[in-house]
Amino acid sequence: MLASFSAEMLKLYKRPTTWVLVLVTLALSQVFNYLVPYAGYLTAENERAAEQILASAMPENLISNSIGGFPLFAGALALTLGAISVGSEYGWGTFKTMLIQRPRRLSIYTAELLALAVAVLAIVLSIFALGALTSSAIALSQSGSIAWPSLTELAGGIASGWLILMTWCLLGVMLAFVFRGMALPIGLGVVWILGVENLIVNVAAALLDFAETLQKALPGVNAGSLVSALGGRSDTPGVNTVVDGTQATLVLAAYAIVFALIAGFALQRRDVT
Repeated sequence: MLASFSAEMLKLYKRPTTWVLVLVTLALSQVFNYLVPYAGYLTAENERAAEQILASAMPENLISNSIGGFPLFAGALALTLGAISVGSEYGWGTFKTMLIQRPRRLSIYTAELLALAVAVLAIVLSIFALGALTSSAIALSQSGSIAWPSLTELAGGIASGWLILMTWCLLGVMLAFVFRGMALPIGLGVVWILGVENLIVNVAAALLDFAETLQKALPGVNAGSLVSALGGRSDTPGVNTVVDGTQATLVLAAYAIVFALIAGFALQRRDVT
């Protein structure tokens, strides 16, 4: 098990796609959470509006800024990471080679999930760390005071961010095992995150009663509600207040477990070729 985990971590580290996804996620989080608001502050004509824009980029808003994009763009990238991690094994035909080396299917699968969990946690921590540096630099450039969230709030924000991204990552893993590939799972997953859920929430829920109830069980809606419960701005795409934070946490955890179980069942029961 430990050898399989080490091998999976090494594969993630050596795979260029992993680093591309990480760098894109970090770049987008910095651009839209800090650089764009700061540019808006510098060019704002209304002093009161400028102060509000600047306040949104201060260190006290580190949690909401760091996880604000997790329900949508960061979630789509996490799903891509999960789908590529598994789907590439089918494309390269390496599953058969690994199974010949003695580890059982569930041991390999568990090692893959643990490696992805560590990778997702590293991504979340990197986003928080880089956000802390950027917000501190902005505050110091404006001679403003630096007030950080408490350690308890930071821990809750990091854990919530990890849960959101890990749920999307496991969706990618599940689709990759079900379809035994990489391209189709990525396409279906991204369409669901960016298209289908938005149509249900913004169109169907306003017209149909059952759709209004259905949206409360969607993973993206619960991810957005969890971000909102932690102070996320309502004008951020994907952030909403449809359910409370407790329900959102429980629903996301349930989705993560179900995705993991379906993926494990598909690997255990189906041919790997």
